[in-house]
Amino acid sequence: MATYEQKIGIKHWAEADRPREKLLQHGRRYLSDAELIAILIGSGNRQETAVDLSKRILAASENNLDLLGKVSINDLAKFKGIGSVKAISIVAALELGRRRKESSSSPVLKITGSRDAYDLLSPMMADLNHEEFWVLILNRANLVKAKIMISRGGQSGTVVDPKIIFKCALDNNAAAMIIAHNHPSGNLKPSAEDIKVTKRLVDAGKMMDMPVLDHLIIADKLFFSFADEGLL
Repeated sequence: MATYEQKIGIKHWAEADRPREKLLQHGRRYLSDAELIAILIGSGNRQETAVDLSKRILAASENNLDLLGKVSINDLAKFKGIGSVKAISIVAALELGRRRKESSSSPVLKITGSRDAYDLLSPMMADLNHEEFWVLILNRANLVKAKIMISRGGQSGTVVDPKIIFKCALDNNAAAMIIAHNHPSGNLKPSAEDIKVTKRLVDAGKMMDMPVLDHLIIADKLFFSFADEGLL
């Protein structure tokens, strides 16, 4: 019968090696990513300490916190010693980090090109494992008046209703708008449906004197601009 090496729990470690004590004594920047996650989950399993388990969770995401931020609660709960409660703690902590980054960065208020629109929208859309459709409402000076999520779907698509989009635009006194959605697959190439929907919205915008200036497809840290590619 295979035997496991007896693991020593965190409470039996030297005080300087315990994540919570390290944080208290030296500050949060002194801790590794695995030690910070270990504080979140509190305990490991019979074969692993919380730190060992955290290292394994990180390794499964290539030790990349951006990739870990995309992992679902169900996938995290598959790790032995991580139930739904601990998985929720990890997801919540990573989401707080994402929101902190979004709120601390200076948002672009005037849109001068596709990069400005991407910089404003990517914090909400880059890490999603489902599709969302957003619209930026602009005034006549191309200053952003609002950013609004129109719909949320699955991994392969979301429903886009032009009536809802233009109602949001009218309710916010839009002079123009930029539309955007994400591709969780990472593929930036617009689908036939993406092109069809874009044409419908651009044509409707011209009729209503409310032009659609661009349509962005966002995937991870990259984007595709219909305007830049001459597809509007």
